[in-house]
Amino acid sequence: MRIDLVTLVVAEYDPAIAFFTEVLGFELVEDSPAETTDGRPKRWVVVRPPGAQTGLLLARADGGRQEAAVGAQTAGRVGFFLRVDDFDATHRRLADAGVEFVRPPRTEPYGRVAVFRDIAGNPWDLLGPA
Repeated sequence: MRIDLVTLVVAEYDPAIAFFTEVLGFELVEDSPAETTDGRPKRWVVVRPPGAQTGLLLARADGGRQEAAVGAQTAGRVGFFLRVDDFDATHRRLADAGVEFVRPPRTEPYGRVAVFRDIAGNPWDLLGPA
């Protein structure tokens, strides 16, 4: 048993795909046409870090309730955790790419951590070894 996908509600597909693939370095696993339950067109978009099993389903907000969830998936708490081998190089690369860091790097018993926001505004922990 494993978690295969986690949905991330985004405003639009293409800017989200660009953020996750070009900025964070994820792989675009799938981008296929699909339909909503009432027959309207949508896309099935999956990204994941290289070598990872669990991916993100990038779901375009559909309606007011979902639009309100963009950037607030976890009610302001860090809800996503990206672990990297080279924390300093990744932090520098993301900062140089314009990623918004809302908390600077610090060292904790479990390693290095800094909090950044994704394209939708959701907070993530960037994690690396101590």
